[in-house]
Amino acid sequence: MVGNYKEVLYDNETLDAQSIVLRKFKKDDAEDILAYASDAETLRFLVWEGVSTIERAKAAIVEYYWSSPGIFAIELKENKKCIGCFALRMEPEHEKASFGYMLNRRYWGKGYMTEALSAVLRLCFEKLELNRVESTHYIGNEGSGKVMQKCGMKLEGIGRQEVKIKGVFQDVAHYGITRERWGSLGL
Repeated sequence: MVGNYKEVLYDNETLDAQSIVLRKFKKDDAEDILAYASDAETLRFLVWEGVSTIERAKAAIVEYYWSSPGIFAIELKENKKCIGCFALRMEPEHEKASFGYMLNRRYWGKGYMTEALSAVLRLCFEKLELNRVESTHYIGNEGSGKVMQKCGMKLEGIGRQEVKIKGVFQDVAHYGITRERWGSLGL
């Protein structure tokens, strides 16, 4: 793994894909954040309660989105609109990372999250030189699993009633991909 992963992340604050750009959040994103982070359906499978006011959206930018490198806004190239968030969480001692993402539901099923994950996996394996990337989704949110599968990730198991989210125990699907597998796929 690259010695200083924070430096690599800061040097790669913008990742380009076909229809989207992953970039650092801006203060001007507050209204777009409010649009997706106040929607109950978008938040259904997240621990985060979201935001309900423009002030809370602005606070989320400062308190969370700017809190560490590896947190990206997902911006549509065609209109510069922020439609979601992608958070990469590094575990340098294990040469791996995990991630989470959220997308405004008006943009579900259009391939944007697959583009985002593909760009992040390239960053992880080519520039950060990680050995493994992993993530999870709750059973019932199979769209998230399909994104991971399209990017070459494999289902590694199900944790039964693994976490309690909003008062309900959730089964959790665990996905992962190694650098070796990713390289063999030619993605």
